[in-house]
Amino acid sequence: MSENNGNLLTVNDLRTYFQTEDGTVKAVDGVSFQLTKGETIGIVGESGSGKSVANLSIMRLIPEPPGKIVNGDIIFDGQDVRKLSIEEVRKIRGKRIAMIFQDPMTSLNPFLKISTQLMEVTQLHLGHTKKQAYDHAVEMLRKVEIPDPEKRVDNYPHEFSGGMRQRVMIAMALSCQPELLIADEPTTALDVTIQAQILELIKELKDELGTSVILITHDLGVVAGMTDKIIVMYAGKIFESAPTGELFERPANPYTKGLLRSVPDPAHEHGAPLYQIPGLPPDVAHLPPGCPFAERCERSKEICEREFPPFVQINENHHSLCHFAKEVYAESAGGGE
Repeated sequence: MSENNGNLLTVNDLRTYFQTEDGTVKAVDGVSFQLTKGETIGIVGESGSGKSVANLSIMRLIPEPPGKIVNGDIIFDGQDVRKLSIEEVRKIRGKRIAMIFQDPMTSLNPFLKISTQLMEVTQLHLGHTKKQAYDHAVEMLRKVEIPDPEKRVDNYPHEFSGGMRQRVMIAMALSCQPELLIADEPTTALDVTIQAQILELIKELKDELGTSVILITHDLGVVAGMTDKIIVMYAGKIFESAPTGELFERPANPYTKGLLRSVPDPAHEHGAPLYQIPGLPPDVAHLPPGCPFAERCERSKEICEREFPPFVQINENHHSLCHFAKEVYAESAGGGE
């Protein structure tokens, strides 16, 4: 890992494009970040911002065609994942890098018992015998706090609630004690109480196993207490990256400020309308020449529509893609919106 400067994962200038009838969709366009061992990164942004595609690219799960990773390095523990054969990637995927997908009902096979699906992972990657794999499956269900795991392990997915299915997905993802866990909207479609339980469970298991985590979500509220740093994505680009506390206290991008204002606040006056960012995300197949957020931005100027913004360094660990990043950062310090 010394070749990789102590980083477990280094993504450099990742570009994943899709060819469609409307033209080339630049779903991920120049994304770079690093993840160290035991660290948790949150990747946030509205639907269509490129969060999931970036992480499917890391897993080499982009369907070709229509998609293609056209550029970039994906260095995992000193190995460039892009240069590995499909067989070599399969040995890493599921064992050293695991993913919890958005919808557990479509991720689990409805025709197979939970035990069969959990056993397959450890038989393939850990060389478990049938009995070892079965016992391990029961133990993993116990670890993710599914009651009566000895009986539930032989149930089918439809016999579990949404929250319990998500726990099964977490058990499956963590079965081989991966070094990197990618959780793609792991609490979508779950009620608030179950969301909190699932996030707490991921956090506990991460602390216990020392796993690095990439947590993908559209909800900044979800990542507040879970992450060490946050990457904000929009239109396939990183718009802001900063340590979590600093991003919440002093955002340096109008888009990040809009996302933060959209998080419901219990202190808001009863009956007051919730803030929402005006307009819709742009069509990434036909992006404007300037800033992709300019049309929706409250402080947009003529330069924003004309010129693509620079990626401004605010301090060593804080960057923002904005012509006025330093001014926005200064305003945040003074509590200005």
